[in-house]
Amino acid sequence: MTASLCLAIGCLALVTSGAARAADAPAPSPERLERITAFFNNEVATGKIPGAVILIQQHGKQVYLKTFGYRDVTTKSPMRPDTMFALHSMTKPITNTAAMMLVDEGKLSPQDPLSTYIPAFADVKVAIEPDGGNDPAKVELVPPIRPVTIEDLMRHTSGITYEYIGADWIQKIYHEGHLFDGTFDNKEFAARLAKLPLSRQPGTLWRYGHSTDVLGRVIEIVSGKTLYQFEKERIFDPMKMNDTRYVLDAETERTRLAEPLPTDTILIDGERDRRAHPEWQSGGGGLVSTILDYARFAQMLLNGGELDGKRYLSPAAFKTMTTDHIGPGSGVGRDYWYFPGDGFGYGYGIAVRTDPGIAKPPPPGSIGELKWDSGSGTYFGVDPKLDMIYIMLEQTQNERQRITPAFRKLVYDAFAAD
Repeated sequence: MTASLCLAIGCLALVTSGAARAADAPAPSPERLERITAFFNNEVATGKIPGAVILIQQHGKQVYLKTFGYRDVTTKSPMRPDTMFALHSMTKPITNTAAMMLVDEGKLSPQDPLSTYIPAFADVKVAIEPDGGNDPAKVELVPPIRPVTIEDLMRHTSGITYEYIGADWIQKIYHEGHLFDGTFDNKEFAARLAKLPLSRQPGTLWRYGHSTDVLGRVIEIVSGKTLYQFEKERIFDPMKMNDTRYVLDAETERTRLAEPLPTDTILIDGERDRRAHPEWQSGGGGLVSTILDYARFAQMLLNGGELDGKRYLSPAAFKTMTTDHIGPGSGVGRDYWYFPGDGFGYGYGIAVRTDPGIAKPPPPGSIGELKWDSGSGTYFGVDPKLDMIYIMLEQTQNERQRITPAFRKLVYDAFAAD
């Protein structure tokens, strides 16, 4: 039995045996949960964030749900559990779940070449870093060593990047591609990406980027529906995620939307771009949702692909999605831009804890834990060992890198043995 297969079986066992071990999982300390309250009260009082909503759920029941501060500091509108947040990259696990539903039905395979669905990618080239500088004019374009596959989109090994990630020369190439000019939908956006070179050979490096946006277009092609139509019919409606969508139409909905601080200019600019393109259903970062909606999705993951007696992913599809596909033996490299972090591998659209990591002491968490976050400050974790999910929704780019590890530690401290 190979090491990767052992890991896959081990991770699946952690997920599927969570309910069986529920009685053994420690309950959180009420006193330590109050440390979370104190932390976020201080974040709001000191003006570092406008507000937040925090939820912890164990054995399918809420053990902590609190709101902090304002959803909009300019109007002093208080934060509430039904406040809507731009999820940004926490959209990605949902899009990959939608794709795995099609895999379950035999309509899609991770091994399929991307060009089977979007022929323009058959002609894509790979950019080779220029010698002696960052001049895009000196970039050499070479054929890919193999075609980009659907799995490459799912695990971020396609070579498709973001326009703000990578060396200066590849960022410049992407900026000059005018990806966001005018109006565009998923079909047009994928066509624009297909004209740009890949930043790396397919399958050789984990590189965050627009891969999940392209996956969203593949879902549209296979299903014959828009991405939102498919997700609404197959995920949002049956899961009762009634406040999850790409576009807020009614004024009453828009007033429920959490806003960043006026000084959080990077996120404000990103939100301005997102809202300026309501016709674009970005599978990589376009959804808006509430904490109670996202808790439904996270609980489905904790349950191994099932919620309220309805199965959304087969055990095999769930295992595939939540197994590390970029670890030892995969041939996938990691660099400075490896966002899953120390001790985490990556499945399809979600990070999975594979080992304690090299930090001493290791960061908190459990082997088999699933997680993802976003540039807007949102974060969620799924811990089968504790039979627990935890979610933080806030809108801050400036403070998220500091707050996220602090939040994780506070959550796990609450469950720690005395």
